[in-house]
Amino acid sequence: MYEPILHVVLYEPEIPLNTGNIGRTCVAVRAKLWLVRPLGFQIEDRQLKRAGLDYWEHLDWEIVDNYQMLLERLGPRSMWFFSKRASRLYTEASFRPGDALVFGSETRGLPPSLLEGQPDRALRIPICAQVRSLNLAVSVGVAVYEALRQLGFHRLY
Repeated sequence: MYEPILHVVLYEPEIPLNTGNIGRTCVAVRAKLWLVRPLGFQIEDRQLKRAGLDYWEHLDWEIVDNYQMLLERLGPRSMWFFSKRASRLYTEASFRPGDALVFGSETRGLPPSLLEGQPDRALRIPICAQVRSLNLAVSVGVAVYEALRQLGFHRLY
């Protein structure tokens, strides 16, 4: 296996199709996918596998029981928290190889406890007021590709 360029963390994801699509994106960019329980689906879910197509077997992924376990497994590395409540734009962050991009569940987002005391690590993707939020898989794609733009796409070859 390879050393992941990035780590994508889904905190309590609820929708298997989103997770499957995010898994496919992770394979495409050599990122590791982390799922923090509880999950809103079974990992054997047909929709999850369908969204990830035949890429799921190539995915570097891990499930952890809680956020504390995630921190223990990830070790010391920069973490970026994506939230519509953040004031800093995602394009203002300086991403580094091995960073973790953390996203909340589709209906609740990240809990405020994860964002407290780290305003410089909380990032948002700008959207019009008429829209509550972007789809989780779209948000992950936007963030991952901005990080790769900064890191240099040559890391994929």
